Amino acid sequence: MAGKHTGYRFGIIFVQIKRMKRGLIFITILWMISSICMGQQKPSKINNGIDRPKLVVGLVIDQMRWDYLFRYADSYGTGGFKRLLKQGFSFENTIIPYTPTVTAAGHACLYTGSVPAVHGIVGNDWIERDGEKSMYCAQDKSVNSVGTASKQGQMSPRNMLSNTIGDELRLASNFNSRVYGIALKDRGGIMPAGHSANAAYWFDDSTGHWISSSYYMNNLPSWVSEYNDQKKPDSFMKTDWNLLYPQSTYHQSTTDDKAYEKPLNHEKQKTFPHIYSTQIGKGYFPIRQSPYGNTITFDFAKQLIQQEKLGASGQTDMICISLSSTDYVGHRFGPNSMELEDMYLRVDLELAQFLQYLDKTVGENNYLFFLSADHGAPQVPDFMKENKIPAGNLRNPQLMKELNAACAGKYKDSLLVKGIFEYTIYLNMPRIDSLQLDVNAIKNTVLSYLKSKPEVMYAFDYAAFDKAILPANIKERFANGYFYKRSGDIQYILKPQYTDVLSTGTEHGTWYNYDAHIPLLWYGWKIKPGKSNREVYMTDVAPTIAAMLKIQMPNGSVGKVLLEILQ
Repeated sequence: MAGKHTGYRFGIIFVQIKRMKRGLIFITILWMISSICMGQQKPSKINNGIDRPKLVVGLVIDQMRWDYLFRYADSYGTGGFKRLLKQGFSFENTIIPYTPTVTAAGHACLYTGSVPAVHGIVGNDWIERDGEKSMYCAQDKSVNSVGTASKQGQMSPRNMLSNTIGDELRLASNFNSRVYGIALKDRGGIMPAGHSANAAYWFDDSTGHWISSSYYMNNLPSWVSEYNDQKKPDSFMKTDWNLLYPQSTYHQSTTDDKAYEKPLNHEKQKTFPHIYSTQIGKGYFPIRQSPYGNTITFDFAKQLIQQEKLGASGQTDMICISLSSTDYVGHRFGPNSMELEDMYLRVDLELAQFLQYLDKTVGENNYLFFLSADHGAPQVPDFMKENKIPAGNLRNPQLMKELNAACAGKYKDSLLVKGIFEYTIYLNMPRIDSLQLDVNAIKNTVLSYLKSKPEVMYAFDYAAFDKAILPANIKERFANGYFYKRSGDIQYILKPQYTDVLSTGTEHGTWYNYDAHIPLLWYGWKIKPGKSNREVYMTDVAPTIAAMLKIQMPNGSVGKVLLEILQ
């Protein structure tokens, strides 16, 4: 019927044309054809008529230092990191503005635009000062696991006090936009996705399945169950990890066998090849400590985009992806290992494939993509010593024993220090109160002992934080990381390149640049090529996305809009 009516109306046009003067013919034709087209066109419901991308993609690479963008550049291809650097915008001096620089806090910060003092994720673990119980960042015993019989699904974002850019996107679209989080680590998927996400998925080591919790759903979608039934971790683990290229081409690494590298959990040797085929059926933690952890994360992300039709809803959707295996391997072998160099060469290839997938399914100019990290990492202390650079370590378990021994000598009790998380000491306040001891005297004892340690540069009491003598910008980072209901009592700062590890592997969590200087690349929708060396912060990501999408920034955001990519 629509075609018949259209033909009839065109007939009228040409009858009228014959009756007109030649000077008016052209204008009349344009006007009448325009009116026909407008009459046939339905009102657009895409993003309520606001210019927005079809899909926002956030990629966090766990433990990626900024310099990795360039450290291995000679061996990168043209379609991964180099594509983002050449065609996108790079903020070369992006800093984490708080301590501790750890996974949960970093993922929460990127997507809330806030700091632990506001969003409440003060670490991966902490002690709740109300009840004095240990708490894991995503722990939620009020929910049930979905997709597994294990307790690995008893997780939710409820410990995060502020909302995320994904939550604001959902609010702005009256919950028509869809938001998902994916990571091997539960905290890497849950914190970015936010409170109102359609779902967050993470990896269950006991089954090799992607799982979730009853916070999001009662049952896994059928497509997730079908994906799990394919047993892809088994197929990946059949291929052992060998170097991509000849060993002689790995110029940014030490030799393969170093005493200060830590073997994988299931191995005794520290050298290539790393064998995974022997671990099939024995649990799936080994895949986290392999490049195939990244492979299966990207693969699952593609399936989610396809099955949930992200970018095709008529509203802007969002997917938050975190690669966890870079962190597991980094902790074991350190930044100067062949394992880490090979890991990033593989990430570069898989990133290129993922960008091509987005080009094909969403459209090259239809998605907004950003890449960043939750934290960096220092060099392995013994590697630094090997090269005559000052470094060392101070282990938490040993320090806790020493502090309790020092307190026992004065107060006849060896349980006054309850725990140490991220270089922060928690005193056993209920016990101190029950014994009617002087808490300030105990604090002075702990502070005196800490200051006597050669590894410690500084220590202070948070209750007297105003008296702490530190450079202003460093002091601000500790203030940003402190939330009195969850943070400890006394903070100590190790010397540069001193870590909480034994003689093998590396750690993170400090304010130093090797932990706090991270990449931040923007690419895709409305992003013009460029770079800036202006100091910007992890907190600036969420408010910048909010400005680009013309939605409210997250409720606890303290960041600022990155104006360079809006111009």
